[in-house]
Amino acid sequence: MMELRILAPTGVLGAGFDADAFWRGVDARPHVIACDAGSTDSGPAALGAGVPKLSDQAVTRDLRLLLQARDRLGVPLVIGSCGTSGRDVGVDGVAALCRAIAAEEGLRFRLGLIYSEQPRERLQELYDCGRVRALASAPAIDRDVFARGHTVAMMGVEPIQAALTDGCDVVLAGRATDTALFAALPGMLGADPGLTWHMAKTIECGAACAVPPSANGLLVHLREDHFDVTTLAEGSRLTPRSVAAHTLYENADPFRVREPSGTLDTTQAVYEAVDARTVRVRGARFEPAEEYTNKLEGAEPAGYQTVIFGGVRDRVVIERLSELLPLAAKYFEAKILDVFGGRVDPASVDIDYRLYGAGAVLAGREPDALNPRELGVLITVTAPDQDTAHAVATFVAHASSHLPIPGYDGLVSTLAYPFSPPEIDRGPLYRFTLNHVVTGVTPTELFRTVTEEV
Repeated sequence: MMELRILAPTGVLGAGFDADAFWRGVDARPHVIACDAGSTDSGPAALGAGVPKLSDQAVTRDLRLLLQARDRLGVPLVIGSCGTSGRDVGVDGVAALCRAIAAEEGLRFRLGLIYSEQPRERLQELYDCGRVRALASAPAIDRDVFARGHTVAMMGVEPIQAALTDGCDVVLAGRATDTALFAALPGMLGADPGLTWHMAKTIECGAACAVPPSANGLLVHLREDHFDVTTLAEGSRLTPRSVAAHTLYENADPFRVREPSGTLDTTQAVYEAVDARTVRVRGARFEPAEEYTNKLEGAEPAGYQTVIFGGVRDRVVIERLSELLPLAAKYFEAKILDVFGGRVDPASVDIDYRLYGAGAVLAGREPDALNPRELGVLITVTAPDQDTAHAVATFVAHASSHLPIPGYDGLVSTLAYPFSPPEIDRGPLYRFTLNHVVTGVTPTELFRTVTEEV
C-alpha cells in the first residue's frame, strides 16, 4: 500500500511553531515539508506596497529550522506566497534569507524561484482578448486598472511540480493556492486526487484545525483510500468536528473548494477519530475543471492616512456623539476650504469616525442598541497626500476634543487622547482592485521559474 507523509510545520512562515513538535514531525521522515507564507487576510497593503506582514527576524527563525530539517531528510521544501503577497520582491526577499542561512549553516541545495507577478502589458492584452473574467461580487474594471498597481496570479500545483521535476530541493513560490503547496508532490506520485486535495485543504493552516487552534504543525499519512492527520504539539488534539470544520474556513461552500484545475468535493467525506490526536478522513472526490483558470489579485494606492485614537467615559458625551459627528463633518468641510484657500477640494478628503463599543465593527449596522460605559473613538483622515492628511488631522483632533455638548455650559473636554501628539501618520493606503480569473491559459503560462545552486 502506498503511503506518503507530508509535514506542515505551521500555518504561515514567520508565525512561529513549537520546535520540539516540529522535530517530532521530522522524525516521522516525511516525504515533503510544505509551508504557506502569505495571504490576503491582512488586507491589500502587502500586495500594494510589497512589504511582508511578518518580519525578516521571525521568518528567518522558522526558515532556519525548515532548511535544517530538509537537509537532514533530503526531501523537498516548498514555500508559497512568499512575502505575504507573492509579489516578485517577496520571493526575492525569502530567497535572500535562504542564502544567508545556507552560508551560516553550511547547507547546499538547488533553489527554484517561481514568480507570479504579472506585467501590466500582458494583463491588458488578456483583457483586450476577453480572457479576464469577473467572479462573483467583482468590482467593475477597465484595462487601466493593471497600470495603477500590482497584480499577481495565483498558481496551482503545476509550476511547483515542474520545479520539483527539475530537481529543485527548495521551491519558493510567488502567489499560490495554499493547498497547492501540499498537493504538488503527492499529485506527481499518483496519489488519489480527491484525498490529496482534501488533505491539502486540511493542513494548509497548520494546526488551525486542532483543539485549541495554534500556529503549530500537523503530520499527514496519505494512503490509497484515506489519510490520517495528526497534531504534533503536546496538549493539542484533533476531533472529527475540528477537522471537518476547516473546510468552511475561507470558503463560502464548506463542501466544494475551487482550485485552478478543478473542484474538491467533500460532500461524501467521512471523519473518524483514531485517537485523541489523530483523525482518519476518506471519501472526498476531485472534479477536473472544463477550463483551467488562474485567479488574479491586484492592489492599488488609494490615498494617504493619518489616524487619531481617543476615548470617552462621560455618559452625556457618549449619548450625544452620534448627533454631533454629522455637524462636525460640515464644520470640517468649511474648515478645509478656509485653511487651504481652495487648494484642497473637501470632497478629496475623507474624515471617518468609528465608535468602538457602539457598533464600529459593523459601521453603524449594529442590530442591537448598545449602552457602553466607555467608548473608543478612531478618527481616520484620508487624503491624496500625506501632508494634507496630517494637516487636516491636526484641526480634526483639536476640534474633536472640544465638541459642544448640549447639556453642558462652557468648554468641556470630550475625548481623551492616549498619545501626544495624537496624530499618527499611517502612510499610503491601498485597496484591492480585482476578483477575477484569467481563462484559456495553460497551467504554467503565467509563471516563470529560475533555478540556482545555493
